[in-house]
Amino acid sequence: MSLTMPVQFATSGLLGPPLADLVVSLLVYVVLVAVPIGLVAWLASYLLSLPLRRQERARFFLDLLETALQQGQPVEPTLADIANSRDRSMGVRFHLMAAYLERGLRLGQALQKVPRLLPPQVSAMLRTGEHLGDLRKVLPTCRHLLQDAQSSVRGAANYLVVVALVLSPLAIFIFNVLAIYVFPRFSEMTMDMGEARSPVFEFVRTHIGWLMSAQAGLLGLLLLAALLYVGGPRVAGWFRFASVPVVDWVAWRVPWKRKRMQRNFSAMLALLLDAEVPEPEAVKLAAACAANEIFRRRAARVTEALQRGLKLTEAVQVLDDRGEFRWRLTNATHARGGFFRALAGWHEALDAKAFQEEQAAAHVVTSALVVANGLLVALVAVAVFGALASIIQEGVLW
Repeated sequence: MSLTMPVQFATSGLLGPPLADLVVSLLVYVVLVAVPIGLVAWLASYLLSLPLRRQERARFFLDLLETALQQGQPVEPTLADIANSRDRSMGVRFHLMAAYLERGLRLGQALQKVPRLLPPQVSAMLRTGEHLGDLRKVLPTCRHLLQDAQSSVRGAANYLVVVALVLSPLAIFIFNVLAIYVFPRFSEMTMDMGEARSPVFEFVRTHIGWLMSAQAGLLGLLLLAALLYVGGPRVAGWFRFASVPVVDWVAWRVPWKRKRMQRNFSAMLALLLDAEVPEPEAVKLAAACAANEIFRRRAARVTEALQRGLKLTEAVQVLDDRGEFRWRLTNATHARGGFFRALAGWHEALDAKAFQEEQAAAHVVTSALVVANGLLVALVAVAVFGALASIIQEGVLW
């Protein structure tokens, strides 16, 4: 007993403090490093996957709709009964839409009351299906439209890397510290020593404010794009004005978005023409499926041309500056099997081109930003180390 006690005390004295320091270090690491990194990663994953969750919610709604149609049940009462089961998988907006259905509204009217339940294009297509009297005809096109979210998520992943590693707010903070504390001190030291300042150092010191402003501007644009990406149609509606539709104008100028508008319009127009809907009305209903004010204004010009007696194949030239849609529609008028089957290949081509252009633009933009940021960092490094080397050399000569 007397021999073991000193050994135990000695052992506890040797291992106690290091073990306690290790536990404290681990706690500090977990609290200050691991937990913040985990929260940031979870938040990034949550925000990045928002379009996919919107896609799955819309897909689930379409599945419920198709099931009701296949069983021969009326759509509005069936959806209201599903909502009364208090299933939370569809979210609050589905139950709000069901409340409007219970008041006697049609499906299209209820979707207009709850615009955030489905993407605007899908809601417009379902209203077109109501006009046709058969919702099942538009369901395949609605499902095909939902695949656009996958391309958006892939492109957003590239921009997320740029924000995290290139245009980080920490980089702007570092440049600000250099401009306020480091560069003035180096300038004073070289002036006291009588050393000629490096041209690179002088350029960076003089223009670092502009360099930081440019980087902050690029970061602001990416953050605005991220806000539109995360917020979806709701946030985009904040910038949509009746007289000046800024968001719609930008979307019309983006090549891949314009191709998807043409795809949606062409698919709905083909269905309406196959159902023998009058051409002016078919153009108007199909243009609503593009969910873009600029596209609707051009479609209104097509409707006016049709009312003046112009052929549809000539009037649609307003919607396609390249003339490809006019050529496709002209060939579809002579094809067998209807407009929708004749234009199916063009719809797939538009979808593939839109995906290719969106991914190519994401890679080009992110690569250009990485190269530009690398050149900026290299320029600052050359200026700092050049000034530091001249100060050391002058000090050695003294």
